[in-house]
Amino acid sequence: MPWHPWLREQLAQTLRESAPTSPTACEGWEARHLVAHLVLREHAPWRVLGGATDRLADEALDPAAYARLVDRFATPPPRWSPYSWAGEAMNRTELVIHTEDLRRGAGDLTPRELPPGLVATLDGSVAMTALAGYRASPVGVELVEPDGTAHRGRRARRGRGSVRVEGPPLELLLHASGRRRFAAVELTGDPDDVAAFRAALPA
Repeated sequence: MPWHPWLREQLAQTLRESAPTSPTACEGWEARHLVAHLVLREHAPWRVLGGATDRLADEALDPAAYARLVDRFATPPPRWSPYSWAGEAMNRTELVIHTEDLRRGAGDLTPRELPPGLVATLDGSVAMTALAGYRASPVGVELVEPDGTAHRGRRARRGRGSVRVEGPPLELLLHASGRRRFAAVELTGDPDDVAAFRAALPA
């Protein structure tokens, strides 16, 4: 079952429940920046660079303009867009993370219960995100789900130990994608390794 249509509805609803200036978990971005990014990403990706996101976000300070942007995001992208014909692969991770950006940026840190079928698909997202998300770590990183499923975020270097990040798939995904202070995970390991990890990858 493709999950991206449902995730789009969830994110659009969360955007509608947010004010244009609502904070997000993306540093420096409010809800208006997030929806501007999403619309440009799908409908005019060639405009993403060059300040177009900020300009569109400035226009969306007006509540009516913000509502129009949200409606445009809620409408699936045109058929020529890769985000249409490769929607599941290109959208699932982005949409689930950005919904949490809004929820947690607004102060709701309660882990969200997702449909079991969707949770099962997040394993691949966690594994791929972890490969990029922990490149700066000076120690090894292992991510472990409650059922024992493990993902290697970074192999331990010679002479260095590893840290263990434990939590549900969505929380691991948030942690690996840089939303570390918003993720409900447990970080364990040798105190020196944990300190080195936190110094290199601050929350």
